[in-house]
Amino acid sequence: MKNPPERRQAFPQFVKCAVTVLALCILATLEWACGGSRSSGQAQAQAPVTANQPAFSHIVLLVEENHSYSDVVGSSSMPYFNSLISQYGLATQYFANTHPSLPNYFVLTTGLMESNNDNFTGAVTDDNVVRELVKAGKSWKAYLESLPSPGYLGGDSGAYLRQHNPFADLSDIQESSAQAANMVPFTQFSTDLANNALPQYSFIAPNANDDAHNGTLAQADAWLQSNIAPLLASSAFQSSGLLIITFDESEDSDVENGGGHVATVIISPQAKKGYQSQTLYQHQSTLRLVLGGSGVNTFPGMSAAAPDMTEFFTGN
Repeated sequence: MKNPPERRQAFPQFVKCAVTVLALCILATLEWACGGSRSSGQAQAQAPVTANQPAFSHIVLLVEENHSYSDVVGSSSMPYFNSLISQYGLATQYFANTHPSLPNYFVLTTGLMESNNDNFTGAVTDDNVVRELVKAGKSWKAYLESLPSPGYLGGDSGAYLRQHNPFADLSDIQESSAQAANMVPFTQFSTDLANNALPQYSFIAPNANDDAHNGTLAQADAWLQSNIAPLLASSAFQSSGLLIITFDESEDSDVENGGGHVATVIISPQAKKGYQSQTLYQHQSTLRLVLGGSGVNTFPGMSAAAPDMTEFFTGN
């Protein structure tokens, strides 16, 4: 018996749909592999801000480079960094998201890995830390050591590596000279600190010689002591400040939880002293802390449902 016409048509239609879906999947995979911007595609379900979320008048995020937890915690090459660990909070189970560097920086700013290509120079249009801070009327700056000039959107220059500056890839910055002007050379940091002019959110990237990327751990530690000790001693920080120091990724051979085991220290007058957390965290939790601690309640990408880090603070 011959199939009725509607049945003869249904199977080819099914095959056509299946081929279309497969083609779309292949295109999406190729875009990711080639370093294209990876959009979330839809709004993420937002976990509510915890009632115990502390607020901070100044939040500073400083990113170091390419060393594992075991390289730096307890290292005699980093006495200053380890003195901060002993005084404040250490996330003992903190893991980077992936390799190489840039997608980890993207998670810290957009909550998504966006691209696995360190040479990516596109425009990321996903929601991000700048967009949410600006919507909430909060100020921000990225202090980038060896940046050639304020608002610079070009490539590597000397010890400045663009792959350590995710802000240059955000459409919010590329399309606004006013926002681009918030990317400044690190020399501006000491001036702003002295003038009590730090923004609500500061992102700090030492250059490749001072962030342990090309230089030694001892060099990175000396840089921290020289540039961060004045921040911690300032009245602005002592009243209601938060400093987060993390590493973008571990060594390439360490792929545990994507980007390997890294050290992250939570420093604040409100932080529990000598506290060591056993909770599993990744960079999306740091993004959530930055925004939640700034009074923002919309969290981009994976930060929407990331574990919050309120356990580090007194009263929790």
